[in-house]
Amino acid sequence: MSKFVWRLIVTVLAVAVAVWLVPGITLGTADLTEQALTLLGVALIIGVVNAFVKPFAQALGTCLIVLTLGLFLLVINALMLLLTSWISAQVGLSFHVDGFWAAFWGALVIAVIGAILGGVLGTKRD
Repeated sequence: MSKFVWRLIVTVLAVAVAVWLVPGITLGTADLTEQALTLLGVALIIGVVNAFVKPFAQALGTCLIVLTLGLFLLVINALMLLLTSWISAQVGLSFHVDGFWAAFWGALVIAVIGAILGGVLGTKRD
């Protein structure tokens, strides 16, 4: 399998864990097939947001990132998850993040689970 597919699977699993663990992050459907497709769509949106929007946010927040010794990156990740939630709603996916703190903890869970699964499955970048 290609690295893209592995990364997509890792992101789907990480988002699923965040939905399960973090109150305020929800999938609005009970059907298992719909949930899987929604998670896949959300993972794709996260990939696009992280590829195109996050670099600009990091460039604009460089001073704060340096001043906080990198902790501001957690805020940027939370904002990217909120943006993902908004985009998901616009395209009709039933994924919702309820506020900043849910996004903060959700982004933290997604990052940790993604790093662990990425290390286990060998999806790190070359």
